Amino acid sequence: MELSIEQARVFYPGDDPVHGFEHVLRVYRMAERLGREEGADLGILRTAALLHDSRGADPRSEGKQREQHHLLSAEFAGSVLTEMGWQAERIAAVQHCIRSHRYRAQDEPPQTIEAMCLFDADKLDVLGAIGAARTTAFSAQADLPFYAEPSQLFLESGGHEPGEQHSAYHEYLFKLRFVHEKLLTRAGRRIAKQRDAFLRQYFEQLRAECRGER
Repeated sequence: MELSIEQARVFYPGDDPVHGFEHVLRVYRMAERLGREEGADLGILRTAALLHDSRGADPRSEGKQREQHHLLSAEFAGSVLTEMGWQAERIAAVQHCIRSHRYRAQDEPPQTIEAMCLFDADKLDVLGAIGAARTTAFSAQADLPFYAEPSQLFLESGGHEPGEQHSAYHEYLFKLRFVHEKLLTRAGRRIAKQRDAFLRQYFEQLRAECRGER
């Protein structure tokens, strides 16, 4: 039996615009799209997508919990799927997808096509128009500005000067502009090309407007 969307919905807070259930649904749809093109096991992939942020992904979570949300979510997925009567090897396949989906934690890189599709689907959700909206929402949740002028230290090393705030624009420079280079599937890289171009144009426009140049 495959986990349904309605069953998964209860595992997510209703007030998180960054890692809430709307994000999960977008990743679910994109993962399915990539999986069909790449020949993935859609039962494993869809279930992994529905559970990939089920524990600790909310930006308001404490630091360690958030940093380990991929591990906590994989553990939680194991409990859910065991109760549903899934076979151990399929549970392990779902857990690998979840443990390997996080961009900043590559202690367990994606090894299966299902894990690669989930990784790409999750990363595509920080690109394009959705990426611009989510990055801005994350900054608002963290009481950070959507734009602040980056210091020379930040531009050269990613470090912050005393008092420098990590704005949405900082996050674009630090992470988002490189995401398209990390995708693993042919289908994901094709979609990322257009989304990356849009995101780059958006942040260039944002910078110019904030500086009074346009």
